[in-house]
Amino acid sequence: MKKFYITTAIDYANGSPHLGHAYEKVLADVVARFQRLQGLDVHFLTGLDEHGMKVQQSAEKKGVPPQQFVDEIAVEFQDLLKRLNISNDDYIRTTEERHKVVVQNLLQKLYEQGDIYKDFYQGFYSIRAEQFVLEKEKVDDKWPDIYGEVVEITEPNYFFRLGKYQDWLIGHIKANEDYIYPKSRTNQVLEFLKEPINDLCLSRPRERLSWGIPLPFDDEYVTYVWFDAVTNYLSAVAPGTDKYDTYWPADRHVIGKDILVPPHSVYWPIMLKAAGYEPPGGFLVHGFWTTSGSKISKSEGETIDPLDLIEEFGADAFRYYVTREMNVGLDSDFTLEKFMARYNSDLANDLGNLLSRLLNMTHRYCEGVVPAVSVREEPETLLQESWKSVKGEVVGLFEGFRFHTALERIFQFISSVNRYAETRAPWKLAKSDSVEDRQRLETALACMAESLRLAAAVLTPVMPEVSENINSLLGNPVVNSWEGNLDWSERLKGNTLGKAAILFPKTRR
Repeated sequence: MKKFYITTAIDYANGSPHLGHAYEKVLADVVARFQRLQGLDVHFLTGLDEHGMKVQQSAEKKGVPPQQFVDEIAVEFQDLLKRLNISNDDYIRTTEERHKVVVQNLLQKLYEQGDIYKDFYQGFYSIRAEQFVLEKEKVDDKWPDIYGEVVEITEPNYFFRLGKYQDWLIGHIKANEDYIYPKSRTNQVLEFLKEPINDLCLSRPRERLSWGIPLPFDDEYVTYVWFDAVTNYLSAVAPGTDKYDTYWPADRHVIGKDILVPPHSVYWPIMLKAAGYEPPGGFLVHGFWTTSGSKISKSEGETIDPLDLIEEFGADAFRYYVTREMNVGLDSDFTLEKFMARYNSDLANDLGNLLSRLLNMTHRYCEGVVPAVSVREEPETLLQESWKSVKGEVVGLFEGFRFHTALERIFQFISSVNRYAETRAPWKLAKSDSVEDRQRLETALACMAESLRLAAAVLTPVMPEVSENINSLLGNPVVNSWEGNLDWSERLKGNTLGKAAILFPKTRR
């Protein structure tokens, strides 16, 4: 069986989860579920980045040991995965022994082959970003806000020879057109690589930072948090194990645009190349959620916590909104008004109402049993052509990460089913005594049921619980594969439908 290994950026254990964390997990989960439906053996990894200066400082501020601090944060992030119905196969924490071993083995290998050396560093260091910065990065003679406090330091440290592999990386990116999605991000990386890159300072003196993985060749230093963090993708399928043989390299790393350059697109592939490991298949890079055009952050006094909507409206409604609203790679605006518009229009009116009407009418006119199709007239032909069009597009749209467009097309089909129901008007046909009208009524209910089955199938990656509920009400098995399940059929004939159900209760909020 063909494999597919997908990861998210591991969350930084310096605060509670927010919308950005939730979206990235949903995005990766949609990809993972889609690939499983395609018949692939998927391994889906996420986790928590627990080392570094900011974590050490936050723990000190709270008056607890760093390990206790990250243990408490880990519970919050793992709880978010459950709330969102994320189907990850593994969860890695960088304080785990399995991770430390791989990081230290990687460091030792690079050190022994001469790709790590000791030298003095004199320059500027951003405490917030936990990285060294260059004076040329100043704007109007000031450090950008993203760097927070910047201090000048001089100290001995260990360096990794990034520049040695710069030409290889440029060639690798140019030779693999699909390496970074969207392609606009490729230019960003290549622009960064136009100038000679500095070697990476990969250590921090323990006298300044004690909370980290010790260098295996010098216990007076700990590992730079980014070198530590990105290695999680490798340590979770540790070299020498069956998991490594089965899943490595990762097919897609799902990350935010802020950590593409340089940590993921420069440090990580060069680290792997230098150590003799195959680089990842590529990156899926998403944008930010904004309100009024600015990045959402707790420090800016955002009054709406989008994560509260998960409990209020259900995980699938939240998953649908963020997947439908954001074009992967671009920023998107999050507002409660937009969420409610999607919820009430797409979910409650279109999908939920369609299901409710079908269940009610089938129990009223056909004793709750899906009838046979005995009429094939223009309304039925148009409905099946509508499905044929959607079916022909949806797989390609999912493969191309155009999830928002896929959902748009799926709900266009659902709207066409509602129009079909209005055209056939089973409630009117039920008043007729003619055999032909009875056949049209039964055909209409059968076609509506089949349309819902198909819609539920293609919604599975985004709305797994809703899909399962619809299939249960239709007397149909849970969809675990798209093979053979996207064909128009009469497989529901004779099924007894569930009682009336409201999937999405309307609300004014």
